[in-house]
Amino acid sequence: MRIHSTMLAMAVSLAALAAAPAFAATSTAKPMTAQQQKMATCSSQSKGMKGDAHKQFMSKCLKGESTDTSTAKTTQQEKMKSCNATASSKSLKGDERKSFMSTCLKGDATAAATH
Repeated sequence: MRIHSTMLAMAVSLAALAAAPAFAATSTAKPMTAQQQKMATCSSQSKGMKGDAHKQFMSKCLKGESTDTSTAKTTQQEKMKSCNATASSKSLKGDERKSFMSTCLKGDATAAATH
């Protein structure tokens, strides 16, 4: 009798597991919470970002801070223009120019001035 009740319990458990996906598919989807909506929005805006840039963007976005990436690009573009103009005015060429540009773009003004 004991084996019979164990087999019956196992059969009922298996039947419940088999029916679970059917019930899950028929239930209505819950609306997303505010946090889930914010996460989805931030995630879609961060497409193409990787690594630390993605982490920083997501952190700022989820906190509600400004995530305008055009300002950062403009600053980098301005830095590139400035360093390039300085390298040209110093008539730097080849490895010397490459080294200067690398140092200048990293923002190390003291090392860039010594070149």
